[in-house]
Amino acid sequence: MTDTAARSAPQPEPGLLASIRPYLEKAPLASLALGLSSAFPLTMITSTLSSRLAEAGIDKKSVTAFSLVLLAYNFKFLWAWIIEGVKLPLLHRLGQRVSWLILLAVLVSAAAFNLGLADPNTSVMQVAVAAILLGFAGASFDIVIDAYRIELLEPRQLGVGSGMGQYGWRIGSALVSAGALLIATRAGWTAAYIASAVFALPAVLTALIMGEPSRHKAVLGRDDRPGIVQAVVGPFAEFLKRRGALLVLLFILLHKIGDTLANLTLRLLFNDLGYSKDEIAVYDVGVGFWALLIGVFVGGVLYARLGMKRSVLLSLVLMAVSNFGFAALALAGHSNTGMAGAIGFENFASGIGGVTVVAYFSALTDLRFTAAQYALISAFSSIVGRVLTGITAGALVESFGYVNFYLLTTVAAVPGILLFWAMMRAGLIDSSIGSAGRETANPDQSD
Repeated sequence: MTDTAARSAPQPEPGLLASIRPYLEKAPLASLALGLSSAFPLTMITSTLSSRLAEAGIDKKSVTAFSLVLLAYNFKFLWAWIIEGVKLPLLHRLGQRVSWLILLAVLVSAAAFNLGLADPNTSVMQVAVAAILLGFAGASFDIVIDAYRIELLEPRQLGVGSGMGQYGWRIGSALVSAGALLIATRAGWTAAYIASAVFALPAVLTALIMGEPSRHKAVLGRDDRPGIVQAVVGPFAEFLKRRGALLVLLFILLHKIGDTLANLTLRLLFNDLGYSKDEIAVYDVGVGFWALLIGVFVGGVLYARLGMKRSVLLSLVLMAVSNFGFAALALAGHSNTGMAGAIGFENFASGIGGVTVVAYFSALTDLRFTAAQYALISAFSSIVGRVLTGITAGALVESFGYVNFYLLTTVAAVPGILLFWAMMRAGLIDSSIGSAGRETANPDQSD
């Protein structure tokens, strides 16, 4: 079963070296490079574009409206079937995943160039169109990167590989954001956007070095390759016929609501408690960044030692408890120690969850439909939280106050924990796992 798969490799002697060794294998290192590239388009749309628009004197309402561009990432499953089922002329000889990854790396780089050339002082509409194009290209790039990462990793590597992907994404996002600001200060925003395209290279080089994933090729070799209709319908039909599929989808929808509600309002809490920008930078950004990196490492170790089910359940509990820390901070008032503790624990717990939960979601995919199914899973995991928080978070804070609001977010995390525990008890976790999470790549085993 899946927990056995997570621990199927011979168990090395305990120790720091034994814990680090799995991170140095080829597939997890490839996940690190893929994460670096995955961060680049999203960061250019969010923090970098916001800084550019603010510098141009665009009003805050218009700046925040640009966040709607991110909806492309929530609806990417609608066109994931194209990347799953359409063969690219000439490039296809490199493999389905490699060919699409190279094409989309070129397109996302071109979209970044285009956004760099658009001037908000001349036409905000031109910038909006360019941002939408980069959002669409970036979401598509994400589809193939996620599929390629999952298919490169063996089931025993899903935890460590997810951790390395998280490392890559966080480091890539920080480098892109800081690098763009530094270049823009010295050479202008156009140069900053053009230079950022270099972050598409790690994924391309990884694809050329690693080649088409052998697990994906093995499945396609046994399959009469489905046509376009099957590429559209097959991923959803295959998933829904699994035992407990609807409960799994419900868990995907519910598990991040409390966490998303809490995180959306943190900067408001810090401002109302009177923290300075320097304090926020040191404790929220600085302490949080390192705590998250430590959490990612611990998450990989827990996944390997405890197995998938127990490590996911533990991470869900930790993420719920982390919300309680902000209720305590709101009650205590301005305290640098309290802020460091709350932020540090929240990011540590998120780092663990970012590994274990992503590894679980990766294991849910069928190797015949990795791109389409993971695009659906990742979209479902965030869309409810984003919509709900955007509509209700501010009003809830005003109605209940910060202390009661963060207690509410803690309670909001409980249904996801209880649902996952119930699925464990009923055996639905194992029965819902796809071929990506099994030692053998036989798609029929996911029934």
